[in-house]
Amino acid sequence: MDTILSPLYTAVSWIIVQFHSLFSLVFDQSSGWAWGLSIFFLVVLIRICLIPLFVKQIKSTRNMQALQPKMKAIQERYKSDKQRQSEEMMKLYKETGTNPLSSCLPILAQSPFFIALFQVLNHIANNRPVGVLTAEQVDSARNASVFGAPIAAKFLDSADKVAELGAALTDVRVVTVIMIVLMSASQFYTQRQLMTKNVDLTVKTPFMQQQKMLMYVFPIMFAVFGINFPVGVLIYWLTTNVWTLGQQMFVIKRNPTPGSLAYKERQEKLRAAGKLKEDPKEVETREAVEAARARRQQPKRQSKSQRQQGNKPGGSGEPTSLEKQDSGGEASTGSSGGATAGQQPKKAGQKPGQKKSGQQRKGGAQRPKHPSKK
Repeated sequence: MDTILSPLYTAVSWIIVQFHSLFSLVFDQSSGWAWGLSIFFLVVLIRICLIPLFVKQIKSTRNMQALQPKMKAIQERYKSDKQRQSEEMMKLYKETGTNPLSSCLPILAQSPFFIALFQVLNHIANNRPVGVLTAEQVDSARNASVFGAPIAAKFLDSADKVAELGAALTDVRVVTVIMIVLMSASQFYTQRQLMTKNVDLTVKTPFMQQQKMLMYVFPIMFAVFGINFPVGVLIYWLTTNVWTLGQQMFVIKRNPTPGSLAYKERQEKLRAAGKLKEDPKEVETREAVEAARARRQQPKRQSKSQRQQGNKPGGSGEPTSLEKQDSGGEASTGSSGGATAGQQPKKAGQKPGQKKSGQQRKGGAQRPKHPSKK
């Protein structure tokens, strides 16, 4: 393992030595600030080099979100044929130019440096030269402490081992616990920010459930494995998490995912500032919808007693249209035919003295009178 990663040990140790020489001009060369800031800027340098991969990761993540409905349709269509399903998936990736592994590129590229730093710090803890670090530099780094915790110390170290590094076990555990909590919290907030602000909420896909699960899994993993990391590695991971959080906030603010909450907020700000160029038809449609919504009036809500009072004959409610029509008809009949109150109005085409059809005998036409009664 050491033979394979030996070039990386040399590269990581060389970068740390160069930064340590720079910060030794300001701080004591054996202080924890000089060695701690060297590790901090090692992370910054690595993350700056990984910015192009981060841009590819953002594009790949967005493409994967957009392809989730099509991928789900392929899975349902070829549910019983796994080989055909894989072929259709690869065809879809090729047509859209999407690489599923692109979202993991920054982590994969960063992993060798993390392993190399971990091994370099282990060599320092065991007082063994590594890479370009001399025996004197290893001894200086081994005894350097950050807030009372040596850079090479771990949470699970025994009191005797911590005493060899010139520190107290309580100081080491307090510092490591605080750093582990901050590391897990920054990872959780980074993932939560991605889920709540930079995901298209109009499309419900399994990808969203996967990201939601990772939001809780990653902080737990950092908490579990963090107790086995030296303080120097905790500095490394805390720095890279904070960098990722800031980098993600910048991307979400400048270039959010279409359909996400951050995208809507950005569109509203640009529209209010007059910097957003929109299609005139879309503007006209939106204004028409807002105007119709403003003109729409909801009916006034009445209590049960008011509704019952309005339905009574002598109630104070407004007369209905049918009541108005009847009153109008009675008025016109009374004025033209002299009908008294309560008299039924004549039907159209009915002769005076003619009986209503309702008064006729049931069963058809009336029986003719007997000749003797004529």
